Amino acid sequence: MYHSKISGLGYYVPENIVTNDDLSKIMDTNDEWIQERTGIKERRHIIRGEDTTTSMGVKAAEIAIQRANVAKEEIDFIIFATLSPDYYFPGPGVLVQRDLGLKTVGALDVRNQCSGFVYAISIADQYIKTGMYKNILVIGSEVHSTGLDMSDKGRGVSVIFGDGAGAAVLSREEDLNKGILSTHLHSEGQHAEELALIAPGMGKRWVTDIIADNDPNDESYFPYMNGQFVFKNAVVRFSEVINEGLQANDLQVSDIDLLVPHQANLRISQFIQQKFKLSDDQVYNNIMNYGNTTAASIPIALTEAWEKGKIKSGDLVVLAAFGSGFTWGSVIIRW
Repeated sequence: MYHSKISGLGYYVPENIVTNDDLSKIMDTNDEWIQERTGIKERRHIIRGEDTTTSMGVKAAEIAIQRANVAKEEIDFIIFATLSPDYYFPGPGVLVQRDLGLKTVGALDVRNQCSGFVYAISIADQYIKTGMYKNILVIGSEVHSTGLDMSDKGRGVSVIFGDGAGAAVLSREEDLNKGILSTHLHSEGQHAEELALIAPGMGKRWVTDIIADNDPNDESYFPYMNGQFVFKNAVVRFSEVINEGLQANDLQVSDIDLLVPHQANLRISQFIQQKFKLSDDQVYNNIMNYGNTTAASIPIALTEAWEKGKIKSGDLVVLAAFGSGFTWGSVIIRW
């Protein structure tokens, strides 16, 4: 039995910066309103034709692989987390295999939205623990901007989300006191429709239905979020799953060197920080600069924190996420 460790990290975001003032020119909103409710100042949106979910994932992956000091030929498996694939099928995992020029390794797509990267890390960890694989490429990448309702009607959701990608290489670690100590995953499907995009979907409304109806009031193909309900559930589940991870490893909140939460809303992160009585140095947030990038948010934030020297060898790093599904999870890492 082995442990897995994060041997390399990388991220990529589009160059196109969209500020709150930019959004105020196309919908009834303003910088103060957005910051008060979300903490977001700006986000990145792709320029069509320049970036895709896959291409951003590839760019982040190239950085992570280089930093892991492994050759592309040493990557044994690909796990790609996203809610915004380039195609309805196939998923982006195989496109990464193609575009990176990797050997014919397996490629798995994970559809757990905001918890996608945590789920993907957990899967990779299990493969490495058993000895099946030695180096696994894990990617979280999202393009939200092309599927948002950028009107007054959709402003409550559309101001939150941004585009970007993050990647990690997980490698075998023989020291069982280091690396990923445990992962913890949960779901509660009874609340699936409280944060969802219903169409196009095989069982509800498909593309042909949308085209045939040609209904300007049809909102089924835009994301819906019951914001207050999601917030109330998020703060509870975040707390539970962080505590679950700590207890599983006989650790205390005081042992946490850095918490990297999914960047859903700065107010959620602040609530959790206050509840656990963590200092600003113990929590890393960057939602103010990138918005909510769903499956990409944790790897982008984790990479930034590492690049800034906020993570050092021996630190206890906790990743935690909550989102659509509902799904939530945590990862406990001894760096």
